[in-house]
Amino acid sequence: MINSSSGHAMSPDSSHHGDTVAAASRDALDERLKFNGDNSFHRELRRRVEAEFKRSGTRQRDSAQMYLKTAIILVTFALTYAALVFFAVTWWQSLPLAIVLGMATAAIGFNIMHDGGHQAYSEHRGINRLMALALDMVGGSSYIWQWKHARFHHTWVNVAGHDSDIDLGVLGRLSPLQPRRSWHRWQHIYLWPLYGVTAIRWHLYGDFRDMITGTVGERPFTRPRGRDLAGFVIGKLVFFTLAFGLPLLFHPIGTVLLFYAVVSAVAGVLLALVFQMAHVVEEAAFPVPDETGRQMATPWAIHQLETTVNFARGNRVLGWLIGGLNFQVEHHLFPRISHVHYPLVARVVEDTCREFGVTYREHRTFGAGIASHYRLLRRLGRPVAAISSGSAVLLPEPMLHN
Repeated sequence: MINSSSGHAMSPDSSHHGDTVAAASRDALDERLKFNGDNSFHRELRRRVEAEFKRSGTRQRDSAQMYLKTAIILVTFALTYAALVFFAVTWWQSLPLAIVLGMATAAIGFNIMHDGGHQAYSEHRGINRLMALALDMVGGSSYIWQWKHARFHHTWVNVAGHDSDIDLGVLGRLSPLQPRRSWHRWQHIYLWPLYGVTAIRWHLYGDFRDMITGTVGERPFTRPRGRDLAGFVIGKLVFFTLAFGLPLLFHPIGTVLLFYAVVSAVAGVLLALVFQMAHVVEEAAFPVPDETGRQMATPWAIHQLETTVNFARGNRVLGWLIGGLNFQVEHHLFPRISHVHYPLVARVVEDTCREFGVTYREHRTFGAGIASHYRLLRRLGRPVAAISSGSAVLLPEPMLHN
């Protein structure tokens, strides 16, 4: 890991999923956990990033590079899907196609949907909404994602009870504040294949559970109504038609279920690993609110830097496939800037961190990030595991045996 020194900063750049979500979000976050401290670092960082875009004459959104990339990914998805469903007749034809389709599915999420959902794709809200709806086509809900990811995760990264992305229930322990159970001793072994099930759980259970309960993790959200509800229903119909309806017209149910599982497992592993290497590694902090449960000790931007770790910034192929999310620090600080510009932003962020004495966390390679995630899983699964990272020094809760 690399440290480029730098200390303190504000609230996230907001991203909206239409007026309904924007208004409801303001209501839901009135009692939110608040950040404290001097925001001078964040203000200066934003000023420098804006100045760099102005100096280079680069637009933060509506990049021709991004439109071309979108076309490549969607064509790959469509051709691979058509070949798998309509033409493949043997396992050795179907298996490679299913793997590529899983990668294309993940690429839609990492690139097209992710930029659209964060209002980072275009200056035009309608285009952003259209791109965000790509998630509905491949099995998620862009409406619920807006709450779960863009609102809750991006604001309270790695805060137990607020960031549901670090909550695997009883299956895994991803935070020192979560209770340890006996089987967590082996989580550094068994969680890897289970990551492949995350997409299937999302498709068949997660969004429906959130809709029924009106909660994402432990936090309430406003259920969709009107156009948003129609989008949710239509999205699910489109996905289940693509995943099961059309394939069942040409293949036995066992074959359809098998290759649905393969596609989903590939996508699930990719989605899970990119998140885990950004936030569930040894170098990331798991900050705790004060005794009132309503205040954090640091400003928002410093919180992002303490809880987020880059990986493999120099790997351009990886960066292209995963939508620049190897630049997680830059994404969390500037979610409304298109990911194609993260390398430009990173230079400014790293220099500013060094000047202000704030730690810039990074793993040089993909393998280093994987290894760090493995080691943290192993430590969190042990009976005694004190995790010290940045401002957070946390001891685990007593182990539960049930």
